[in-house]
Amino acid sequence: MTTTAPHPLDAATISRLLAGRHDDPFSVLGPHSHEGSTWVTALDPGAEDLAAVVDGTEHPLPRIEGALFGGRVPDGRPYRLRGRGFGTQWEYEDAFRFGPVLGSLDEYLLGEGTHSRLWEALGAHVRTHEGVPGTHFAVWAPNARRVSVVGDFNAWDGRRHPMRRRGATGVWEIFVPHVGERHCYKYEIVGPHGEMLPLKADPVGFGSQHPPETASVVRDIHGYGWSDAEWMGARAARHRRDAPISIYEVHLGSWKRVWAEGGRPLSYREAARELVTYAKDMGFTHLEFLPLSEYPFDGSWGYQPIGLYAPSIRFGPPHEFRDLVQAAHEAGLGVLLDWVPAHFPSDAHGLARFDGTALYEHADPREGFHQDWNTLIYNYGRREVTNFLVANALYWLDEYHVDGLRVDAVASMLYRDYSRKAGEWVPNIHGGRENLEAIDLLRRMNVAAYGQSPGIMTVAEESTAFPGVSAPVHAGGLGFGFKWNMGWMNDTLSYMHKEPLYRKYHHHQMTFGLHYAFSENFILPISHDEVVHGKGSMIGKMPGNWEEKCGNLRAYYGFMWGHPGKKLLFMGCEFGQRGEWNHQAELDWAAVQHGPEHRGLQRLVRDLNLLYRETPALHARDGDPEGFQWIEGGDAEHSIFAWTRRGFGPDELCVVVCNFTPVERRGHRIGLPAPGRWVEALNTDAAAYHGGNRLNRSVLAEERGWMGQPFSAEMTLPPLSTLIFKLDR
Repeated sequence: MTTTAPHPLDAATISRLLAGRHDDPFSVLGPHSHEGSTWVTALDPGAEDLAAVVDGTEHPLPRIEGALFGGRVPDGRPYRLRGRGFGTQWEYEDAFRFGPVLGSLDEYLLGEGTHSRLWEALGAHVRTHEGVPGTHFAVWAPNARRVSVVGDFNAWDGRRHPMRRRGATGVWEIFVPHVGERHCYKYEIVGPHGEMLPLKADPVGFGSQHPPETASVVRDIHGYGWSDAEWMGARAARHRRDAPISIYEVHLGSWKRVWAEGGRPLSYREAARELVTYAKDMGFTHLEFLPLSEYPFDGSWGYQPIGLYAPSIRFGPPHEFRDLVQAAHEAGLGVLLDWVPAHFPSDAHGLARFDGTALYEHADPREGFHQDWNTLIYNYGRREVTNFLVANALYWLDEYHVDGLRVDAVASMLYRDYSRKAGEWVPNIHGGRENLEAIDLLRRMNVAAYGQSPGIMTVAEESTAFPGVSAPVHAGGLGFGFKWNMGWMNDTLSYMHKEPLYRKYHHHQMTFGLHYAFSENFILPISHDEVVHGKGSMIGKMPGNWEEKCGNLRAYYGFMWGHPGKKLLFMGCEFGQRGEWNHQAELDWAAVQHGPEHRGLQRLVRDLNLLYRETPALHARDGDPEGFQWIEGGDAEHSIFAWTRRGFGPDELCVVVCNFTPVERRGHRIGLPAPGRWVEALNTDAAAYHGGNRLNRSVLAEERGWMGQPFSAEMTLPPLSTLIFKLDR
């Protein structure tokens, strides 16, 4: 055993190192000049003896005190440390002999809050540094007194790898040799008042342990061999206002389960085969996933994320999520992710009081606490926080080739008094209720996303009348590509829930949406929120006996696909699942297997998608009032609606007719905008959809003005049905 040796350290320094409280460990540990030679100081709590090995020769490092050793080594020569203790010997690289990894440009951009590729500077990066493989760790914790990376590679001992502070940026970094893929780690942080904080997961970590475990996991996200260049180069055309966009919204954990293996959810790779094949066959243009960034609580469905930079390990590691995206692109499907910059949970291992202060969140609960969700609100006025969020949006678009982001809970971001009573919120600098900093963040995100990832789309879930959500930033808007039409959804579902006898008193609920349908680029959403928390399933919302419920839902989907606006449908709604969505189980696929009415509804949605995609009149002018004209919007007594949809060509015409009563109407005259034969392109009462098969096939327009149209024809309107006619010259 070595004996205490002369050394250059004072008692206070030794005490701080041994206690893991030194705020500048690189100034002491590792190689330093001392009395004209190189002196190495090392801390190894498991060693009885320690030596530096240079070119195979040992140079003893006598014990200074406790686990601290030091001694002279040959000048300018790389060395390794060799420890002995308790009958064993080990050898390793000294992390404190390596220089910084972050450069001056990184420091400048981090300090300025403009590092658009933040994830390339922060997080855990597998790399070779100064000729040695390992992992570079970097984390922002400006108010910490000391930060250490701890993990399964250092016995979770914060004394072993305290990190280097990088100037005024508040960033700490360290390169740890021979740490790589799949190692677990967290950050051990001493707060500004000397308090030891709960171990923290990496805010920019690329992987996590399986919940309920909470450590970050080193994942090498580089080197994926993308082969979707053709899709990426052409996708912009698929996201235009005049493109058909029909989105299948999916909670991956409950779409389908593998019962032979304990009922686990599908992996990313299994979804790449089964889900992608299904969505393509159903005619959807896009898959939209409820949040896949790592989250601790299954019951949040991903809307309370902690690992914003980590694809959830529930379904596989990062490269396997890329496999899913690539498979979707190969099948001609876009991929959208739900993204949550509105709030984050207060779990001890997360962002809450990350360095012992309100760092990512507001200190004042009137600004920083969401009463509805018991979560914390980001401090959008802090440049490093907005950098963290904007860069995260770019990260998913760039690293995972996703085609767009649906931003959750935008309304809660826009207003400081969202869901708050008087006195529970803080006005903005002008005394108003708008959250100016959040507005700026959303604009900055959209400008960056569209500017740096050409061809993508962003979507706002925004439930108020905030102006210009989908208007360009340069025109004063928020810059989103599209906005969910929550008003349309609420009104039309309220109407459909009523018994047909009473619908005539609520006729306006189906027509009111046209007063503002062209004020934004709208998506009509029937989302997960409509089939949970006691709201019932879509088919359960419909009145009447079982056959009438099916007819109502078929007619409603026909109304939706014929109405201006892009489409979104949550999984299970396409075949009329009877029960509410349960995130802990799979969809009721048995209903499709055994129920002809469910198969009929499924086939209807498939045919609606195909008709919608191949018919410009149904999508090309979704955001243009010139693409829509009422034929009959006022027949409340009979609950009949009829309208024209137009494309850009003179023959791109469709007429949509809805009958929302259980009464068949034969010989009912409907006005038509043009002469010729009008072919019944779709009838929701067809036998193929498990309807009564009361079809028209086609009608010939007579030169008889009706309903303000120059032509008209008599037709049969089946009970609870929607008909779509196309002009056939």
